[in-house]
Amino acid sequence: MSGTGNGRVGVHAELTRRHRAVLPDWQALMYQQPIEITHGEGRRVWDAEGRCYLDFFGGILTTMTAHALPEVTEAIREQAGKILHSSTLYLNHHAVELAERIATLSGIEDARVFLTTSGTEANDTALLLATTFRRSNQVLAMRNAYHGRSFSAVGITGNASWAPTSLSPLQTLYVHGGVRTRGPFAELSDEEFIARCVEDLEDLLAQRRGGVAALIAEPIQGVGGFTSPPDGLYAAFKEVLDRHGVLWISDEVQTGWGRTGDHFWGWQAHGANGAPDILTFAKGIGNGLSMGGVVARAEIMNCLDANSISTFGGSPITTAGALANLNHLLERDLQGNARRVGGLLLSRLQAVAAGLSCVREVRGRGLMIGVELADGSLASAVTEAARENGLLVGKGGRQGSVLRIAPPLSLTVAEAEEGADILDTALRQAEKQATR
Repeated sequence: MSGTGNGRVGVHAELTRRHRAVLPDWQALMYQQPIEITHGEGRRVWDAEGRCYLDFFGGILTTMTAHALPEVTEAIREQAGKILHSSTLYLNHHAVELAERIATLSGIEDARVFLTTSGTEANDTALLLATTFRRSNQVLAMRNAYHGRSFSAVGITGNASWAPTSLSPLQTLYVHGGVRTRGPFAELSDEEFIARCVEDLEDLLAQRRGGVAALIAEPIQGVGGFTSPPDGLYAAFKEVLDRHGVLWISDEVQTGWGRTGDHFWGWQAHGANGAPDILTFAKGIGNGLSMGGVVARAEIMNCLDANSISTFGGSPITTAGALANLNHLLERDLQGNARRVGGLLLSRLQAVAAGLSCVREVRGRGLMIGVELADGSLASAVTEAARENGLLVGKGGRQGSVLRIAPPLSLTVAEAEEGADILDTALRQAEKQATR
């Protein structure tokens, strides 16, 4: 439940005024009355006016293990007392060890790892590698996709709400399959859906001159509203791509590190033998630190014939914290916890939604759950009501109509029940509003 506050009423209103006077209009803020989160512990956070919330969004799927995790905090503190920064021009034993661990976990043979500061930068790097390796600026992406906010990443974003310009250095073509319940193949069985999407891909590639560099895809679309194709689609795509020499980039920025419960990487749901050529990651590995990266086969990673470094990528402090976070994740089997607790939470939310006409679908895997509502205004009403009752959730989807639920992977059964109770109340309030 939310706290009673500490009497600092009006702090948020004043900070919102200052924010809007100096920061861009397009820098979105959550809630009609935005809040500042000042500290956290475990799965809970507190705002600047003293209210406590159960966090079901984790700073956009970034707080992967827990807020103020002691192991990560101590690793950061110890490294901060030595040196914060040196750049990739110097050796860094934390970076080497982290890269070794990630290369092994990736499932990619002869893997090389380049560390970045974000998922956007990771996807930029993947596009640089793929287009250079294939000598082509043609890229395939999924409809409804999102891969970051840089100029090149916007150029492969299939979700119009997050694509502020049509200009791009890339020729991008969009493929069917990322959204199972919408589009021309929605009414087909899973097997027929996959077959038709593969036919569409084959037809698209047959019409391209000069060759396509890569297909980039999120195994579960994040900003798109936690949508996904049937298991097996990307394995079927990869068979086609391999015949044409086209690379597959799996964007694991939101699906990596065991969040989906059943698998460590999202791509593994489509067949463990079909590893991507390039894998990108970020968010959860840093648990809030600016950490991302790219994994690729050596021949692809080493194809650049000019100098390329990252001033801040894989810094001493971010790699120290990420290593501690990864160790905690693996030692505590948080992937298994995501599967168990996520399954309970998904079942509970499906039961809540069963009698509500305002809910179109409850979907997800592990602790990556989407609740799609009839429209964006209802989703906004639910997020507001949930916050009032002490729960933070996100939004996504083409019309902003999907509640995005992605708490830290250490979520307990009691906390899952608490959050489900709050969402139950908020959804029923929305249902009453929708039927007035």
